[in-house]
Amino acid sequence: MAFNSIRFLVFYAVVVLAFFAIRHRFRWMLLLAASLFFYMSWRAEYVVLILFSGVVDYWVAWQMGRRETKRDRLPFLLVSLVSNLGLLFSFKYFNFLNGNVRLLAELIGWNYPVPMLEVLLPVGISFYTFQTMSYSIDVYWGRMKPERHFGIYMLYVCYFPQLVAGPIERAQSLLHQFKKRITYDHARTASGLKLMAWGMFKKVMIADRVAPMVDHVYNSPGQHEGPAYILATLLFAIQIYCDFSGYSDIAIGGARVMGVDLMRNFRSPYFSKSISEFWRRWHISLSTWFRDYVYIPLGGNRKVKWRWYYNLFITFVLSGIWHGANWTFVIWGALHGAYLIGANVTKGLQEQAGRALGLQRVPVLNDALHMTFTLFLVLVGWVFFRADHLGDALSILKGATVGISGFLGDAARDLYAPFLGTVRSEMVLAMGSIAMLILVDILQGMPGGVNGILARRPSWQRWSIYYGLVGSMIFFGAYYRSVQFIYFQF
Repeated sequence: MAFNSIRFLVFYAVVVLAFFAIRHRFRWMLLLAASLFFYMSWRAEYVVLILFSGVVDYWVAWQMGRRETKRDRLPFLLVSLVSNLGLLFSFKYFNFLNGNVRLLAELIGWNYPVPMLEVLLPVGISFYTFQTMSYSIDVYWGRMKPERHFGIYMLYVCYFPQLVAGPIERAQSLLHQFKKRITYDHARTASGLKLMAWGMFKKVMIADRVAPMVDHVYNSPGQHEGPAYILATLLFAIQIYCDFSGYSDIAIGGARVMGVDLMRNFRSPYFSKSISEFWRRWHISLSTWFRDYVYIPLGGNRKVKWRWYYNLFITFVLSGIWHGANWTFVIWGALHGAYLIGANVTKGLQEQAGRALGLQRVPVLNDALHMTFTLFLVLVGWVFFRADHLGDALSILKGATVGISGFLGDAARDLYAPFLGTVRSEMVLAMGSIAMLILVDILQGMPGGVNGILARRPSWQRWSIYYGLVGSMIFFGAYYRSVQFIYFQF
């Protein structure tokens, strides 16, 4: 039941109406039943996995809550980690590891007998296992007390707006919100619905529209001119941002209508002036998860330099592995780890170069250069993230370097290459929607943000924009193709 479907809109409307129609003490039951139904709409039998993960961590936390010392709580924490990581390994990583061992066995002439598992990856397994593990870890560290109400706890595990693709919420932030009494609030509802509409715009007007253009190039590497690789990579950067942040906007807005505040997951990441800033703006719930539960426990930056760099690198490699069982994701994570290490190693040289060029005296130019270079590094990483195989990624990067000179020559012919199979009107709609996205992200960085700016405009102007936004989605949304949210595969 994807967010960009009529079925979800009907489901969501029914849940919201029922939520405000029934008494407070029954609402957790409604939301839990709705969340389980929502998850089962993909593959009903996999609800057993989320129930298993939830029950194990509820029991583990209850047992840890009865023990005073971390030493006594440690065996139960290990049960949580083994159970959740075991689920992830079995469904997501076993075939990847098994396939690589098989290749190694063939190289040395060993008859390797272990077969591949014939299983589908359960939707959202990487998200809900990380969410339940964070709960167990927080109870282990004494950051919170175990939740006694099993129904409320399970609602935290499988709350439907953010169940399958985040944001990855912490128990301290979410559990208490399910217990507070919520009354209907027009301003809150309007704010939530507007955010949902903007998220839907990003999905159906941009992400799903440029997806065939990206696929046309990335699904057949080696068959295009150089500029095609550059444009396809730029469009993929837009696609994945609009696809994932669009999902997050719908989730956050949908929860807001019912009085629940989810954490912000994106903050205009492509305006970042460094890779470290990029990760403070991109998939914030995951980057802070790895910071709090991997990087800091490893020692963070409180160690000697080589160990600090090791902690950074390992954290980003694990982040890459979290995204998928493929060497392309491992390389993507390792690249970002290397970027951060390189930025720290060359920090002094960068400052000297900036002073020598006088960039500090021209802040706008300095910021523009840093944003451009950061975007370039991110785009290189996206090539590995999007490519199906490591060889494809290297082929695309090689073609893209040739494409730089292509832009300076006969670019008029090459520019159309990525859009073969796409009518010109689709390209025009995509470019117009992307221009609107960039404008909104620029305005969002101004005092008051977009909402504050619109609030100061006359009502007829505000409503013209709202109607225009909804109307464009109704008449021009890319509903004729079914493009699943990218992060559903993780």
